Amino acid sequence: MSKYIFVTGGVVSSLGKGIAAASIGKLLEARGLKTAIIKCDPYLNVDPGTMNPYQHGEVYVTDDGAETDLDLGHYERFTNAHLSRDSSITAGRVYFSVITKERHGDYLGKTVQIIPHITDEIKERIMKVSKSNDVDVTIVEIGGTVGDIESLPFLEAIRQLRWELGEHYALNIHVTLLPYIKSAGEQKTKPTQHSVGRLREIGIIPQILMCRTERPISQEQREKIALFCNVDVEAVIEAPDVKHIYECPVVFKKEGLDELILKKLNIKLPDRGIKSWEEGVVKRLRSPAKEVTIAVVGKYISLQDAYKSIYEALVHGGIANNARVNILKIDSEDVEKSGIKKYLKDAHGVLIPGGFGSRGIEGKIAAVKYVRENNIPFFGICLGMQIATIEFARNVALLKGANSTEFDAETPNPVISLIEEQKRVKDMGASMRLGAYSCVLTKATCSFEAYKNDKISERHRHRYEFNNTFRAQLMAKGLLIAGLNPERDLVEIVEIKDHPWFVGCQFHPEFKSKPDVAHPLFKGFITAALNFGK
Repeated sequence: MSKYIFVTGGVVSSLGKGIAAASIGKLLEARGLKTAIIKCDPYLNVDPGTMNPYQHGEVYVTDDGAETDLDLGHYERFTNAHLSRDSSITAGRVYFSVITKERHGDYLGKTVQIIPHITDEIKERIMKVSKSNDVDVTIVEIGGTVGDIESLPFLEAIRQLRWELGEHYALNIHVTLLPYIKSAGEQKTKPTQHSVGRLREIGIIPQILMCRTERPISQEQREKIALFCNVDVEAVIEAPDVKHIYECPVVFKKEGLDELILKKLNIKLPDRGIKSWEEGVVKRLRSPAKEVTIAVVGKYISLQDAYKSIYEALVHGGIANNARVNILKIDSEDVEKSGIKKYLKDAHGVLIPGGFGSRGIEGKIAAVKYVRENNIPFFGICLGMQIATIEFARNVALLKGANSTEFDAETPNPVISLIEEQKRVKDMGASMRLGAYSCVLTKATCSFEAYKNDKISERHRHRYEFNNTFRAQLMAKGLLIAGLNPERDLVEIVEIKDHPWFVGCQFHPEFKSKPDVAHPLFKGFITAALNFGK
């Protein structure tokens, strides 16, 4: 039977529970355990798919087409855990299921209540992941902070599970904050004490505290926290600010976190260390041999989390090339106002990420035109691929007014448009082309050279597609169709002849990139950018 680790957070949001959960998974896998990781989100949306990126950050997509919280991206980047739509449990999904069952008469006339019906649904979904993946340890992150009203059903569910499973089968880890008050010159433990107190009020007793801190925790402070929070001194784990998130497993390893977890779960395994992660990832991040600057031209630039997986995948491409990647963030609306040239004077490559809506589109098109004409390495992802197609159609194939029907429904040359099945869609949630689709690559292209394989599978999240009506016309002018979905004859990758590296892909390769196994296209893009910088 799987054992469980429940990760909660207190004091403030954005403490890094997702990174903590992912790091724990990494450390346990290094000890030889098979893990599953689940994110429980208390919001009433069924999933984050319809949320504005400014509200929730990026939407992460799994192979089976689930639109999920960005923390699942951390889980996949750090671990080998298999993630699916079952790995994301939202309050909206839970309530929708319970209400549907009530309408079907499944509760046999009973009064449907938060306890036991909602909490039972949560527990059932958590247990399902463990059983279906046959794992040794299941890590469950509870979104939000202790004290949030909407989180209470999830906290009650894990409280019940902890006691149902027994002492050595479930473990509560609480991520909390130790603020440093500069004017007083002191690190304060009271917020942590209050946070743990709130947990204990609802029946959850944390066995391990992961304390976020700007400064080292003294032995005296550890002992004080242990005394007031009723945990062992060794269970007060320092979680300091780090320059790179991939240093976290190394930091926690030095704190003895993995050994402590195994002890409390009554698991005995040899310590294999994480040397390959330290040498292959952390060391290269700290002391790279080379340096390169990549410009990201997007419309959600002001929010770091909107392109989280993109930024991480660029870092991975840098690690694979033993290079530091400096990311230059450019708002495409600023490009519309003042042109692109001044922004790219220090860039060795340009990436245009995905997005929706017409805002800032002409700025992106201007950026593609500049990099195409100046032979600067270019990488377009999802909307970025569509923008590259529009720019080529307008300025090389000379198709007047070429556009996407997303931005101009009356365009005379709709080189990007909805396919027939999308025209019938009424509901917005989970109705795009989502999840993994196969792609066959054309040989003698940058894409084939990157993958070293002619058959691949990548994840999608979009409604609009390359319009095949214009395929022959654009190809005659030099557009390369480097990848096709064989089942539906949909264009997946476009390139341009006689350009050092110009790749636009309809899918999202960033979702399958890891720090120790960079995605082939990101690795190839950074290689091309390094060559451009010579």
